[in-house]
Amino acid sequence: MSNSVTILDYGIGNILSVARGFEAIGADVNITSNIEGIMNAERLILPGVGAFASGIDQLKVNNFDSAIINLVNTGKPLLGICLGMQFLMDSSEEFGETDGLGLIEGKVIPIPSKSIDGDSLIVPHIGWSALEISGDNNIWDNSILTNTPVKSHVYFVHSFYSKPSNKKHLLAHCTYGGNKLSAVICRDNVMGCQFHPEKSGAIGLDILRAFLNL
Repeated sequence: MSNSVTILDYGIGNILSVARGFEAIGADVNITSNIEGIMNAERLILPGVGAFASGIDQLKVNNFDSAIINLVNTGKPLLGICLGMQFLMDSSEEFGETDGLGLIEGKVIPIPSKSIDGDSLIVPHIGWSALEISGDNNIWDNSILTNTPVKSHVYFVHSFYSKPSNKKHLLAHCTYGGNKLSAVICRDNVMGCQFHPEKSGAIGLDILRAFLNL
């Protein structure tokens, strides 16, 4: 497989910063806004910022949701970033119940407004937090975190987080006020980062490089 990566432009997302991140590691970057571009992708990036419902509506109105699922079924790698990671789940509780792509079982739920000690937390969670090993995944080999040391800091901006039903699909979490928030999820060739690797310095570029090598 070549070093080609395709970024989906559906009108909501940090397209240029993601493209620059991949260009910085020598990737051949394509930006697409049509179904043909999705299906021709060797690897697909699903970026996103903003509200879940409006974002998933943009995917569905263009039939991008079906195209993404068809691509995943071919075995090609998919990486969702920030809101794009949340789209991978069954549903979200943001502004009511909204269906997602259903590629990883689980829900998107609000970040707790209180720490585990009962102190008030600022939501959204904005800033640098450390990646920690989650669930039954005691190693990160052969994943997008294969070159990432435990406790590496990456940059987050979010008010909701994904909660996979199966702990095996949770690779890494961060801790905010003692609450564990999903940071990286994975099921076979479907992956997601809640943080922004393209804004996370050298560590983030290593994560993009690992995805490029899958």
